Amino acid sequence: MKNIIIKSIIWKISSMELANLTHQIITKLNQLTYEEFALGDQSHQEASKNKMQSLIENLTEHLSCAYKKRIQNEFFSYGPLEELLKDEETSEIIINDPVSIFFEKNGTLIKHTDYFLSEYTYEKFIQRLCDQTSCILNLESPFADGSFENFRISIIDKSITHHFSSVNFRRHPLTSWTFKRLIEKKWCSEVLINEFQKIISERKNFLVIGSTGSGKTSVLNSLLNLTQPTERSIIIEDTSEISLPNKASMKLLTQSNPNNIKTEINQTDLVKRSLRLRPDRIVMGEIRGSEAKDFLMALSTGHLGSFGTLHAHDPHQALIRLEMLIQMGAPNWSLSAIRRLIFLSLDMVLVVGKNASNERCFKGAYQLCSLEENGFLLEKKF
Repeated sequence: MKNIIIKSIIWKISSMELANLTHQIITKLNQLTYEEFALGDQSHQEASKNKMQSLIENLTEHLSCAYKKRIQNEFFSYGPLEELLKDEETSEIIINDPVSIFFEKNGTLIKHTDYFLSEYTYEKFIQRLCDQTSCILNLESPFADGSFENFRISIIDKSITHHFSSVNFRRHPLTSWTFKRLIEKKWCSEVLINEFQKIISERKNFLVIGSTGSGKTSVLNSLLNLTQPTERSIIIEDTSEISLPNKASMKLLTQSNPNNIKTEINQTDLVKRSLRLRPDRIVMGEIRGSEAKDFLMALSTGHLGSFGTLHAHDPHQALIRLEMLIQMGAPNWSLSAIRRLIFLSLDMVLVVGKNASNERCFKGAYQLCSLEENGFLLEKKF
């Protein structure tokens, strides 16, 4: 514990020095003429980068190798995020501003001790991130989503936060989740695996529900791994997070159109398209809009064994939210017609969440038993 405190004090002192040094480098960079620093062809940009590196090397020659590297990362790479991005146990990184960086490890959110050394380098980091992920971030398009290395990223422009641009990194697992891994994590008992296998083999239609960070996508991946190698699953997502279970399956991703450059394709379009692709199962990464109507319509007309995730805390809340989402796609439908569609389409709701120790866990499987005048009657099966 004493060593950790000493290390923290050393870094605090050194980070202040590094921040002052960073300010000196920025001042020098601002003194460069436009011709020296302007964007041009690739060779010109390379020459400009070399000039920057030379300037930084001259101003950091008195530092240790570790601190030199830290300054280099600040201007050319990911600054304080370098170690977090490499650490496979870090599942999420949240950046609210240059000094407010948090990361999730083992289900716990922790404040990072390191931070960006200036507002200038933080803004440059945002620009580099947008360039590397082909994200467009401006007043017209203040939100951007994309993939970065093994992460799904979401960026919000400072015009919306009225402070600094915000970035969220969520790590994709390097290997697809299986129930064997979930059991090792004490997510559920081994006895329940037969129940999940039964749901898949009997081709039940169901939803996996839970709050943010409860592991819905991990469970979806695990359930897909229980399907047969010859079954063709069509997976529909906004951002690629679900692994294909076999070579017969395929994935369809939405396409945004922030600046009228390409055709916008939403999840409703993809559900309709999937029906022409001979699916044995249709799998929705997350149901969050009017596509709920088309997905349920597909299920009610014979596409058995299909499933998806929905953000909700409990099965009753999930069905109420599903009613509202269907109404977005069919505003003229009566509530009784919507409930009838849900009852004809869905067999079960699987609930995931977190326990008192903040660990992910399975909370129960509920069957839709009947449709009553006041709503659905649910029965907990296991």
